[in-house]
Amino acid sequence: MVEVPLEIYRKSPQDAAPHYDRFQIEVEEHTPVLTVLLKVRDEIDPTLSLRYSCRQAICGSCAMRINGKSRLACRTPVGPEVRLRGRIRIDPMGNQPVLRDLVVDQKPFWDRYYAVKPYLIPDPAHPLPEGRESPMSPEQVEQFRETPRCISCASCYSACPAIASDPSFLGPMALAKLYRFAVDPRDGGYTQRLQAVQNQGLWLCLRCNLCVEACPKDVRPAERIVDLKWMANQELGAREPGSRHAIRFASNLTEGGLLNERRLAVDTLGLGGSLRQLPKAIAMMRKGRSLRRHPPIQGLNEVQAIYQALDRPEDLAHRERQKGADVKGPRPPLPPKATTQSAPPPSKGGSP
Repeated sequence: MVEVPLEIYRKSPQDAAPHYDRFQIEVEEHTPVLTVLLKVRDEIDPTLSLRYSCRQAICGSCAMRINGKSRLACRTPVGPEVRLRGRIRIDPMGNQPVLRDLVVDQKPFWDRYYAVKPYLIPDPAHPLPEGRESPMSPEQVEQFRETPRCISCASCYSACPAIASDPSFLGPMALAKLYRFAVDPRDGGYTQRLQAVQNQGLWLCLRCNLCVEACPKDVRPAERIVDLKWMANQELGAREPGSRHAIRFASNLTEGGLLNERRLAVDTLGLGGSLRQLPKAIAMMRKGRSLRRHPPIQGLNEVQAIYQALDRPEDLAHRERQKGADVKGPRPPLPPKATTQSAPPPSKGGSP
Protein backbone atom coordinates (compact mmCIF):
# COMPACT_ATOMS: atom_id res chain seq x y z
CA MET A 1 0.00 0.00 0.00
CA VAL A 2 1.06 3.59 -0.59
CA GLU A 3 -0.18 6.91 0.75
CA VAL A 4 -1.19 9.09 -2.21
CA PRO A 5 -1.26 12.86 -1.58
CA LEU A 6 -3.71 14.25 -4.16
CA GLU A 7 -4.08 17.83 -5.37
CA ILE A 8 -7.16 18.10 -7.60
CA TYR A 9 -8.06 21.16 -9.63
CA ARG A 10 -11.53 22.45 -8.77
CA LYS A 11 -13.68 24.96 -10.58
CA SER A 12 -17.43 25.48 -10.52
CA PRO A 13 -19.83 28.36 -11.15
CA GLN A 14 -20.11 28.82 -7.38
CA ASP A 15 -16.34 29.25 -6.91
CA ALA A 16 -14.89 32.73 -6.91
CA ALA A 17 -11.70 31.37 -8.49
CA PRO A 18 -10.23 27.97 -9.36
CA HIS A 19 -8.35 26.22 -6.57
CA TYR A 20 -6.89 22.86 -5.56
CA ASP A 21 -8.47 20.50 -3.06
CA ARG A 22 -6.11 18.15 -1.22
CA PHE A 23 -6.84 14.55 -0.26
CA GLN A 24 -4.89 11.65 1.20
CA ILE A 25 -5.74 8.18 -0.13
CA GLU A 26 -4.17 4.82 0.72
CA VAL A 27 -4.20 2.36 -2.21
CA GLU A 28 -2.06 -0.27 -3.88
CA GLU A 29 0.84 1.08 -5.95
CA HIS A 30 -0.56 -0.32 -9.19
CA THR A 31 -3.93 1.43 -8.74
CA PRO A 32 -4.77 3.69 -11.71
CA VAL A 33 -5.23 7.39 -11.07
CA LEU A 34 -8.80 7.12 -12.38
CA THR A 35 -9.69 4.57 -9.70
CA VAL A 36 -8.30 6.90 -7.02
CA LEU A 37 -10.38 9.81 -8.36
CA LEU A 38 -13.52 7.67 -8.34
CA LYS A 39 -12.70 6.64 -4.77
CA VAL A 40 -12.50 10.33 -3.79
CA ARG A 41 -15.81 11.02 -5.51
CA ASP A 42 -17.60 8.00 -4.03
CA GLU A 43 -16.25 8.15 -0.49
CA ILE A 44 -15.18 11.73 0.23
CA ASP A 45 -16.50 14.41 -2.15
CA PRO A 46 -19.46 13.50 -4.39
CA THR A 47 -19.29 16.92 -6.11
CA LEU A 48 -16.06 16.06 -7.95
CA SER A 49 -16.70 16.13 -11.72
CA LEU A 50 -14.66 14.15 -14.23
CA ARG A 51 -15.16 12.36 -17.52
CA TYR A 52 -14.52 8.64 -18.05
CA SER A 53 -16.08 5.63 -19.74
CA CYS A 54 -14.41 2.34 -20.69
CA ARG A 55 -11.56 2.25 -18.14
CA GLN A 56 -9.59 0.16 -20.67
CA ALA A 57 -7.59 2.87 -22.54
CA ILE A 58 -9.91 2.54 -25.53
CA CYS A 59 -12.37 5.44 -25.40
CA GLY A 60 -9.95 8.22 -24.42
CA SER A 61 -12.54 9.93 -22.19
CA CYS A 62 -10.40 10.08 -19.03
CA ALA A 63 -7.54 12.12 -20.51
CA MET A 64 -6.28 14.76 -18.09
CA ARG A 65 -3.01 16.31 -16.95
CA ILE A 66 -1.30 14.22 -14.30
CA ASN A 67 1.70 15.94 -12.71
CA GLY A 68 1.81 18.32 -15.66
CA LYS A 69 1.63 15.73 -18.46
CA SER A 70 -1.39 14.83 -20.60
CA ARG A 71 -2.25 11.18 -19.98
CA LEU A 72 -5.07 8.68 -19.67
CA ALA A 73 -5.98 8.39 -15.99
CA CYS A 74 -7.12 4.78 -16.42
CA ARG A 75 -3.65 3.58 -17.45
CA THR A 76 -1.46 5.73 -15.17
CA PRO A 77 -0.57 3.92 -11.91
CA VAL A 78 -0.14 6.03 -8.81
CA GLY A 79 3.04 4.36 -7.49
CA PRO A 80 5.60 5.75 -9.95
CA GLU A 81 4.03 9.21 -9.81
CA VAL A 82 4.23 9.39 -6.02
CA ARG A 83 7.82 8.12 -5.97
CA LEU A 84 8.86 10.65 -8.61
CA ARG A 85 6.98 13.74 -7.40
CA GLY A 86 5.97 12.97 -3.83
CA ARG A 87 2.35 13.77 -4.74
CA ILE A 88 -0.09 13.64 -7.64
CA ARG A 89 -1.50 16.87 -9.03
CA ILE A 90 -4.50 16.49 -11.33
CA ASP A 91 -5.45 19.24 -13.79
CA PRO A 92 -7.97 19.39 -16.62
CA MET A 93 -6.80 19.10 -20.20
CA GLY A 94 -5.00 22.08 -21.71
CA ASN A 95 -6.01 24.30 -24.64
CA GLN A 96 -9.71 23.75 -23.88
CA PRO A 97 -12.07 25.83 -21.69
CA VAL A 98 -12.80 24.27 -18.30
CA LEU A 99 -16.50 23.66 -17.66
CA ARG A 100 -16.27 22.19 -14.17
CA ASP A 101 -13.40 20.61 -12.23
CA LEU A 102 -11.71 18.14 -14.62
CA VAL A 103 -14.34 18.41 -17.39
CA VAL A 104 -13.43 20.59 -20.38
CA ASP A 105 -15.33 21.89 -23.40
CA GLN A 106 -13.95 19.85 -26.32
CA LYS A 107 -15.61 21.93 -29.05
CA PRO A 108 -12.32 23.59 -30.18
CA PHE A 109 -10.75 20.14 -30.51
CA TRP A 110 -13.61 18.65 -32.53
CA ASP A 111 -13.97 21.75 -34.69
CA ARG A 112 -10.40 21.24 -35.88
CA TYR A 113 -11.04 17.55 -36.41
CA TYR A 114 -14.06 18.13 -38.66
CA ALA A 115 -12.23 20.91 -40.52
CA VAL A 116 -9.90 18.37 -42.18
CA LYS A 117 -12.87 16.38 -43.59
CA PRO A 118 -12.07 13.09 -41.83
CA TYR A 119 -13.82 10.90 -44.37
CA LEU A 120 -13.23 9.59 -47.88
CA ILE A 121 -13.75 12.14 -50.65
CA PRO A 122 -15.11 10.38 -53.78
CA ASP A 123 -12.66 10.07 -56.64
CA PRO A 124 -14.53 10.47 -59.98
CA ALA A 125 -11.63 8.83 -61.83
CA HIS A 126 -11.74 5.75 -59.58
CA PRO A 127 -15.28 5.29 -58.22
CA LEU A 128 -15.67 2.79 -55.43
CA PRO A 129 -17.30 -0.45 -56.56
CA GLU A 130 -20.91 -0.49 -55.47
CA GLY A 131 -21.75 -3.30 -53.12
CA ARG A 132 -18.24 -4.74 -53.19
CA GLU A 133 -15.00 -4.39 -51.29
CA SER A 134 -12.31 -1.95 -52.43
CA PRO A 135 -9.05 -3.85 -51.87
CA MET A 136 -5.71 -2.25 -51.08
CA SER A 137 -2.26 -3.78 -51.25
CA PRO A 138 -0.38 -4.42 -47.97
CA GLU A 139 2.10 -1.69 -49.00
CA GLN A 140 -0.70 0.86 -49.32
CA VAL A 141 -2.20 -0.10 -45.97
CA GLU A 142 1.27 0.25 -44.43
CA GLN A 143 1.33 3.92 -45.46
CA PHE A 144 -1.35 4.69 -42.87
CA ARG A 145 1.45 4.17 -40.34
CA GLU A 146 0.09 4.31 -36.78
CA THR A 147 -2.80 6.71 -37.49
CA PRO A 148 -5.61 4.10 -37.25
CA ARG A 149 -4.68 3.60 -33.59
CA CYS A 150 -5.86 7.11 -32.66
CA ILE A 151 -8.68 7.12 -30.09
CA SER A 152 -9.29 10.90 -30.27
CA CYS A 153 -8.44 11.39 -26.60
CA ALA A 154 -7.01 14.90 -27.25
CA SER A 155 -3.90 14.24 -25.15
CA CYS A 156 -1.72 15.52 -28.00
CA TYR A 157 -3.98 18.56 -28.41
CA SER A 158 -3.70 19.33 -24.70
CA ALA A 159 0.10 19.12 -24.77
CA CYS A 160 0.61 21.19 -27.94
CA PRO A 161 2.21 24.63 -27.35
CA ALA A 162 1.54 25.70 -30.95
CA ILE A 163 -2.22 25.64 -30.32
CA ALA A 164 -1.76 27.75 -27.22
CA SER A 165 0.18 30.37 -29.19
CA ASP A 166 -1.77 30.37 -32.47
CA PRO A 167 -5.45 29.36 -32.70
CA SER A 168 -5.18 28.86 -36.48
CA PHE A 169 -3.05 25.73 -35.97
CA LEU A 170 -5.15 22.61 -36.56
CA GLY A 171 -3.33 20.54 -33.98
CA PRO A 172 -1.53 17.17 -34.02
CA MET A 173 -4.57 14.89 -34.02
CA ALA A 174 -6.37 16.66 -36.88
CA LEU A 175 -3.25 16.71 -39.06
CA ALA A 176 -2.51 13.05 -38.34
CA LYS A 177 -6.08 12.23 -39.37
CA LEU A 178 -5.66 14.32 -42.52
CA TYR A 179 -2.53 12.33 -43.36
CA ARG A 180 -4.45 9.08 -42.92
CA PHE A 181 -6.94 10.08 -45.64
CA ALA A 182 -4.37 11.80 -47.86
CA VAL A 183 -2.50 8.53 -48.36
CA ASP A 184 -5.64 6.40 -48.71
CA PRO A 185 -5.66 5.11 -52.32
CA ARG A 186 -9.46 5.21 -52.37
CA ASP A 187 -9.58 8.95 -51.62
CA GLY A 188 -9.87 11.55 -54.36
CA GLY A 189 -9.01 14.65 -52.34
CA TYR A 190 -5.21 14.45 -52.14
CA THR A 191 -4.40 17.82 -53.69
CA GLN A 192 -7.46 19.44 -52.16
CA ARG A 193 -6.46 18.32 -48.67
CA LEU A 194 -2.90 19.57 -49.01
CA GLN A 195 -4.05 22.92 -50.40
CA ALA A 196 -6.35 23.35 -47.42
CA VAL A 197 -3.51 23.06 -44.88
CA GLN A 198 -0.49 24.41 -46.77
CA ASN A 199 -1.62 27.99 -46.10
CA GLN A 200 -3.57 27.32 -42.91
CA GLY A 201 -1.19 26.33 -40.19
CA LEU A 202 0.71 23.27 -41.39
CA TRP A 203 3.99 25.10 -40.82
CA LEU A 204 3.08 26.35 -37.36
CA CYS A 205 4.18 23.06 -35.77
CA LEU A 206 7.05 23.76 -33.34
CA ARG A 207 8.58 20.27 -33.81
CA CYS A 208 8.77 19.90 -30.02
CA ASN A 209 7.45 16.29 -30.13
CA LEU A 210 5.35 16.82 -27.00
CA CYS A 211 2.43 15.31 -28.90
CA VAL A 212 4.46 12.13 -29.45
CA GLU A 213 5.26 11.95 -25.75
CA ALA A 214 1.62 12.52 -24.76
CA CYS A 215 -0.01 10.06 -27.16
CA PRO A 216 -1.09 6.88 -25.30
CA LYS A 217 -1.32 4.88 -28.54
CA ASP A 218 2.04 5.80 -30.11
CA VAL A 219 0.40 7.45 -33.14
CA ARG A 220 3.43 9.77 -33.45
CA PRO A 221 1.52 12.71 -34.95
CA ALA A 222 4.63 14.91 -35.20
CA GLU A 223 6.12 12.47 -37.72
CA ARG A 224 2.94 12.53 -39.78
CA ILE A 225 3.08 16.34 -39.82
CA VAL A 226 6.61 16.09 -41.24
CA ASP A 227 5.25 13.73 -43.90
CA LEU A 228 2.48 16.20 -44.76
CA LYS A 229 5.02 19.00 -45.17
CA TRP A 230 7.06 16.85 -47.53
CA MET A 231 3.95 15.86 -49.49
CA ALA A 232 2.71 19.46 -49.72
CA ASN A 233 6.06 20.71 -51.00
CA GLN A 234 6.21 17.95 -53.59
CA GLU A 235 2.66 18.47 -54.81
CA LEU A 236 2.21 22.25 -54.44
CA GLY A 237 5.70 23.70 -54.25
CA ALA A 238 6.80 26.63 -52.08
CA ARG A 239 3.64 28.71 -51.80
CA GLU A 240 4.05 30.60 -48.52
CA PRO A 241 6.76 31.49 -45.97
CA GLY A 242 6.71 28.18 -44.11
CA SER A 243 7.30 25.96 -47.13
CA ARG A 244 9.74 28.42 -48.72
CA HIS A 245 11.73 28.56 -45.49
CA ALA A 246 11.96 24.75 -45.28
CA ILE A 247 13.08 24.37 -48.90
CA ARG A 248 15.52 27.29 -48.85
CA PHE A 249 16.95 26.29 -45.48
CA ALA A 250 18.12 22.95 -46.87
CA SER A 251 19.47 24.40 -50.12
CA ASN A 252 21.17 27.20 -48.17
CA LEU A 253 23.10 24.74 -46.00
CA THR A 254 24.07 22.46 -48.87
CA GLU A 255 25.67 25.39 -50.72
CA GLY A 256 28.30 26.14 -48.09
CA GLY A 257 27.70 24.03 -45.00
CA LEU A 258 26.91 27.05 -42.80
CA LEU A 259 23.64 28.99 -42.71
CA ASN A 260 23.64 32.23 -44.66
CA GLU A 261 20.91 34.02 -42.68
CA ARG A 262 20.83 37.09 -44.88
CA ARG A 263 20.22 34.98 -47.97
CA LEU A 264 17.67 32.83 -46.12
CA ALA A 265 15.60 35.87 -45.11
CA VAL A 266 15.42 37.11 -48.70
CA ASP A 267 14.58 33.66 -50.08
CA THR A 268 11.85 33.13 -47.48
CA LEU A 269 10.25 36.55 -47.14
CA GLY A 270 11.22 38.24 -50.39
CA LEU A 271 13.02 41.56 -50.59
CA GLY A 272 10.16 43.55 -49.06
CA GLY A 273 9.64 41.12 -46.20
CA SER A 274 13.34 40.92 -45.42
CA LEU A 275 13.59 44.73 -45.28
CA ARG A 276 10.91 44.71 -42.60
CA GLN A 277 13.22 42.46 -40.57
CA LEU A 278 16.03 45.01 -40.74
CA PRO A 279 15.63 46.18 -37.10
CA LYS A 280 16.10 42.58 -35.93
CA ALA A 281 19.16 42.19 -38.14
CA ILE A 282 20.70 45.35 -36.70
CA ALA A 283 20.03 44.13 -33.15
CA MET A 284 21.71 40.81 -33.97
CA MET A 285 24.77 42.56 -35.41
CA ARG A 286 25.07 44.75 -32.30
CA LYS A 287 25.27 41.59 -30.22
CA GLY A 288 28.14 40.32 -32.36
CA ARG A 289 26.21 38.19 -34.83
CA SER A 290 27.76 38.25 -38.29
CA LEU A 291 25.37 38.22 -41.25
CA ARG A 292 28.12 37.95 -43.85
CA ARG A 293 28.28 34.99 -46.16
CA HIS A 294 30.58 32.31 -44.77
CA PRO A 295 33.14 30.56 -46.97
CA PRO A 296 32.38 26.89 -47.68
CA ILE A 297 33.35 24.61 -44.80
CA GLN A 298 35.77 21.73 -44.98
CA GLY A 299 34.03 18.44 -45.66
CA LEU A 300 31.18 20.14 -47.52
CA ASN A 301 30.77 17.04 -49.67
CA GLU A 302 29.85 15.04 -46.54
CA VAL A 303 27.13 17.56 -45.61
CA GLN A 304 25.78 17.45 -49.15
CA ALA A 305 25.73 13.64 -49.06
CA ILE A 306 23.69 13.72 -45.84
CA TYR A 307 21.12 16.10 -47.32
CA GLN A 308 20.95 14.06 -50.49
CA ALA A 309 20.13 10.97 -48.42
CA LEU A 310 17.53 12.87 -46.38
CA ASP A 311 15.92 14.40 -49.44
CA ARG A 312 14.20 11.11 -50.21
CA PRO A 313 13.46 9.40 -46.90
CA GLU A 314 13.04 5.67 -47.15
CA ASP A 315 9.56 5.72 -45.67
CA LEU A 316 8.40 8.23 -48.30
CA ALA A 317 9.92 6.48 -51.30
CA HIS A 318 6.47 5.39 -52.49
CA ARG A 319 5.57 9.06 -53.13
CA GLU A 320 8.47 9.83 -55.46
CA ARG A 321 6.30 10.57 -58.47
CA GLN A 322 5.85 13.50 -60.79
CA LYS A 323 3.89 16.48 -59.53
CA GLY A 324 0.19 16.00 -60.09
CA ALA A 325 0.54 12.28 -60.75
CA ASP A 326 -1.18 9.53 -58.83
CA VAL A 327 1.04 9.94 -55.78
CA LYS A 328 -0.55 7.10 -53.86
CA GLY A 329 -0.07 4.46 -56.54
CA PRO A 330 -2.67 2.49 -58.42
CA ARG A 331 -5.17 0.41 -56.54
CA PRO A 332 -4.91 -3.32 -57.00
CA PRO A 333 -7.40 -4.67 -59.52
CA LEU A 334 -10.74 -5.87 -58.29
CA PRO A 335 -11.11 -9.62 -58.10
CA PRO A 336 -13.41 -11.10 -60.73
CA LYS A 337 -16.99 -11.52 -59.73
CA ALA A 338 -17.87 -15.03 -58.66
CA THR A 339 -20.23 -16.67 -61.11
CA THR A 340 -22.23 -19.80 -60.63
CA GLN A 341 -22.11 -22.20 -63.51
CA SER A 342 -24.50 -25.08 -63.78
CA ALA A 343 -23.05 -28.47 -64.61
CA PRO A 344 -23.47 -29.52 -68.26
CA PRO A 345 -26.35 -31.91 -68.86
CA PRO A 346 -25.37 -35.55 -69.11
CA SER A 347 -24.90 -36.97 -72.58
CA LYS A 348 -27.91 -38.77 -73.97
CA GLY A 349 -25.69 -41.60 -74.97
CA GLY A 350 -24.42 -42.08 -71.48
CA SER A 351 -20.78 -42.35 -70.52
CA PRO A 352 -18.43 -43.41 -73.34
